[in-house]
Amino acid sequence: MDQFDTHEVFNQAPPFGDVNLLRCDPALGEAVAREGAAWALGRLDALGARLGRFEVLDLARLANGNVPRLVSFDRAGRRVDDIEFHPAWHALMGMMIGAGAHCAPWLDPRPGAQVARAAAYLLFGQVENGAQCPVTMTYASVPALRRAGRLGERWLPKILSNEYDPRSLPVERKHGALIGMGMTEKQGGTDVRANTTRATEIPPSEARERFGEEGEGAWRIVGHKWFFSAPQSDAHLILAQADAGGSAGLSCFFVPRFLPDGSRNAIRVQRLKDKLGNRSNASSEVEFAGALGWLVGAVGRGIPTILEMGSLTRLDCVVGTAGIMRAALCHALHHARGRFAFGKALAQQPLMQNVLADLALESEAATAFALRLARCFDQPGDPLEAALARILTPAGKYWLCKRGPAFGAEAMEVMGGNGYVEDGPLARLYREFPVNSIWEGSGNVMCLDLLRALGKHPEAARAALDAELRPAAHLDARFAAYVRALEGDIAHAVEAGARRLAERVVIAVQGALLLRHAPPFVAQAFVASRIAQDVGGAFGRLPADTDFEAILGRALVV
Repeated sequence: MDQFDTHEVFNQAPPFGDVNLLRCDPALGEAVAREGAAWALGRLDALGARLGRFEVLDLARLANGNVPRLVSFDRAGRRVDDIEFHPAWHALMGMMIGAGAHCAPWLDPRPGAQVARAAAYLLFGQVENGAQCPVTMTYASVPALRRAGRLGERWLPKILSNEYDPRSLPVERKHGALIGMGMTEKQGGTDVRANTTRATEIPPSEARERFGEEGEGAWRIVGHKWFFSAPQSDAHLILAQADAGGSAGLSCFFVPRFLPDGSRNAIRVQRLKDKLGNRSNASSEVEFAGALGWLVGAVGRGIPTILEMGSLTRLDCVVGTAGIMRAALCHALHHARGRFAFGKALAQQPLMQNVLADLALESEAATAFALRLARCFDQPGDPLEAALARILTPAGKYWLCKRGPAFGAEAMEVMGGNGYVEDGPLARLYREFPVNSIWEGSGNVMCLDLLRALGKHPEAARAALDAELRPAAHLDARFAAYVRALEGDIAHAVEAGARRLAERVVIAVQGALLLRHAPPFVAQAFVASRIAQDVGGAFGRLPADTDFEAILGRALVV
């Protein structure tokens, strides 16, 4: 050592990276095959290897440390409302779009396509989460736009392109397009019926005179959006009160950044949101100063149109949360294996093993649930699968997203002060967790949606849950008793108890999946800690006879 060196650096775990994110996660590969997408394992393996490289994982740090910047005017003083991103953001977006995370099931709707796409999305969720937002919204827009006639014919070829094109240009001059959404306003928030933004139909002759046939069906929109996601997108789907010669009501409109004549639409970005997390992604406040939009769906049917897209964005909230959980677990467990205290590695100490194994169970259960939910969307024509999707989508979004922040805090604590500082990924991951619980319907909204799903078609709901849970009932008496109690909870469901009901629905489905498909040491530990007793308190409360070594060995295979 040099005479002025004060100490030698040792006992610091190396950073996590240069690992195949699929191969190190047996539970994910098993779920992909089980839920009908074994044909995609080759491409997912290649994706897992690419995303696990150090230089790719580091893109998240760069994109979040160099946040987007609003450019209101060009150098000549013309209003442009552009968003400037760091190159790391564009690299992440290019990988996601190139992998078809925004469109693969629509281009190739073979059995298992939604499961394969969910698995890819979960892998991307272990890298960076802000870039997932515009990808999700673009993915969710496709079914509605396929029914939008000429509008869909014009836009879908660019939306379904696997080429990322961030340039601010009319869609005809681009290689690919992204779609954003804008629903909420200052006075309403979740209550979109309180929206005051108004849309007035433009006389067809006036629209044709300016834009030709592409102008037909245009509406003039005046108002604002308090949260306008990804303002750099090529178009947005928004909600506005329609006023059409006696017909009125909240309606859905497609609002492009550029109009058919190449001019910029009158969408004024007021500012970008200064958010807790999801900082790589731009979220904005906007005003519509007579912007033009085109109706999607019928006048007054905006909420049903948006709800169809909402089921897909909520699916991604579930899958994305499972991805963040997996990332936090990998970093924490990798650290614990490489950090020594009191004579042995943290991962070999019984109490730390309990914490890590509990996190591993939560992550595996989240992954299994997410891919099972994705399979529901692969079979829209199956009434049982459709009914199950109506139940599990809101319940899963509620429970998994609620578990996220506590999961992130525990994983951060495993790493101690090294987890709390911005030099590593845990602080960023912790800040990412809450957005999935808030976005696309808060926890209470999800629980109310669950009650509606159970009450609107009760026989179909009971049949769907029974078909999912019954095959596991004979495998464990504690699970069978839990299912019987859940049936009573559903029969006597009330709004004040909806959160607990949603929790129990998800835990029952997770328990059934693990009992049927996971190794016994995983399934039995899950049942003992989540079903035989109430979930509560901190992680690290598994029974002393849990096979900690086996659970941790399965959790991260490197």
